[in-house]
Amino acid sequence: MIDKTFDHPRTAEIKPAIPVDVPKMDTAFTALGLSDALAFGVQEMGYLTPTPIQAQAIPVVLKGGDVIGSAQTGTGKTAAFALPIIQRLGTHGKLRCLILEPTRELALQVEEAFQKFAKFTDLRVTIVYGGVGYGKQEDDLRRGMDILAATPGRLLDHLEKGNCSLADIDILVLDEVDRMLDMGFLPDVKRIVQKCPKARQTLFFTATLPPELEQLAGWALNNPVKVEIGRQRSPAETVTHAFYPVVASQKFDLLQLLLEKTDFKSVLIFSRTRMGADRIAHRLESKGHTVGVMHSDRNQRERIEALQGFKSGKYEVLVATDIAARGLDIAGVSHVINYDVPENAEDYVHRIGRTGRAQNTGDAFTLVTEEDVRDARSIERYMGVGVERKKIEGFPYIYSALFDEKALAETAAAAVKPVSRLHRGVRR
Repeated sequence: MIDKTFDHPRTAEIKPAIPVDVPKMDTAFTALGLSDALAFGVQEMGYLTPTPIQAQAIPVVLKGGDVIGSAQTGTGKTAAFALPIIQRLGTHGKLRCLILEPTRELALQVEEAFQKFAKFTDLRVTIVYGGVGYGKQEDDLRRGMDILAATPGRLLDHLEKGNCSLADIDILVLDEVDRMLDMGFLPDVKRIVQKCPKARQTLFFTATLPPELEQLAGWALNNPVKVEIGRQRSPAETVTHAFYPVVASQKFDLLQLLLEKTDFKSVLIFSRTRMGADRIAHRLESKGHTVGVMHSDRNQRERIEALQGFKSGKYEVLVATDIAARGLDIAGVSHVINYDVPENAEDYVHRIGRTGRAQNTGDAFTLVTEEDVRDARSIERYMGVGVERKKIEGFPYIYSALFDEKALAETAAAAVKPVSRLHRGVRR
């Protein structure tokens, strides 16, 4: 039965039953239209005020409207669609919501968020992704669920095997769509969209909107509302940046000294390559650090263990390739260190977005060799922000043109907007 009171009358809203121990709520979240049960659950998780994207997206999603959303990382995007979706679905029934994610890690993260937000409902959430066996996933699908988080390839496998059907999908979420484009998943995404009913609500989230994605959005969405928070090129204002010039042969020694002199809570170190990540991790372990490693050559069990160990504090350092640069919600990362400068300036913004999240402060250090100077300047132009070059007193630098004081001053002066804040992490 369709509720005609909705702006986009495609799914009926059934209010979730409120448990007897949930009080009447009067919060910023209920003001957006969320139920007492959801507002209570959110408050229990420690969230009191909606982020800008939540404030803009939640009312639109509650009314059944399609959305194209763009926001800087760490802005609460998952809750912006998860909370109103849970309310719209109401009570347990058929599979009515599908969330597509480009990677297993992102799918796991979204599934975990839905489980927490749906705590005071009887909705069932499950997940399917590649790199693991089919047995448990087939069992979960047979038991039935309301919400499914999935990666495209594995979902298509299950659909072809007849393990599930998308015939009753009311809400389709396409998340991190630009990354799915980068990974070559768009043909699979289109096949999945075609298997969903045309009369549905579609939520489309992407950091950028190149022509290919504009075409996909025009085909998959119906009169979408655009929700855009912040400049896509700008890093979070809560992050302080510093470039540390160094010759390639001294990079690890400088990294080790940075860690010794930095008062950090947890550090995420990015390497360009998988072999490089393994090598950095091995050397850090030999220096007494507890280290997790995350890259595409690690199997799913190893990647989950590394991520969970880093989140729990078992590992003080996580060394990763760009597989960890986008979307992963890792609370409390105090420092991001780019051991290798990313080749693409946009990747720098995504990497450092792992710190300074949810209004917390963070520091981003980048080791810059002579070969990286052009990429470093591209990052500054992309962000429109100058990054201060720093040297650590007492480090036995090998002479390089990188350390010419005049060159350093000219580079800083060439920035569009000089960085004025001192970085807080290194003890003086």
